Amino acid sequence: MSRIQCRNARNSDLVDLFNSVFTASEGADEGATIAQFVDRMLERTDAHDLRIFASWDRSDLVGAALFSRLTYSEDSRSVMILSPMAVSTPRQGEGIGQSLIRHALEDLAREGVDVVLTYGDPNFYGKLGFASLSMTQARAPMPLSYPDGWIGQSISQAPFEPLKGACVCVPALNDPALW
Repeated sequence: MSRIQCRNARNSDLVDLFNSVFTASEGADEGATIAQFVDRMLERTDAHDLRIFASWDRSDLVGAALFSRLTYSEDSRSVMILSPMAVSTPRQGEGIGQSLIRHALEDLAREGVDVVLTYGDPNFYGKLGFASLSMTQARAPMPLSYPDGWIGQSISQAPFEPLKGACVCVPALNDPALW
């Protein structure tokens, strides 16, 4: 039985999880790219701009999701982006990822976050309330190689309204190779 906790995971454990999951699904180059990204995110992102959610089975890290701040130049709402997320390869299909995201969205809403975006599989994230977004609804911080993967949702009581202004992400995400 896994459980979701916001306890600290060692950076090396998080990097190892992302490396192994993305290597298994996308190959060694992608695993290394995502591992380097996660390492940069953990080392260089201000704690106010980063939230880490992790799922554990006893002492084994089986899933993790990183949320970092996005800022829209003409919008006062609090916006976070889910990137990246991983569930240990042998544990995929058990609902760990969906539980992890549901828990994270509830926590972020309690903390006053208004909108959560991500850049991923609309079929998976659609089960969790994410919907496709156009660039007029929410600009991405970088050009997207897969525009259909730009998705989001309001997690406040208010319905989703377009985000206004240019979008700026945390420095670790400011890499065109990730988009």
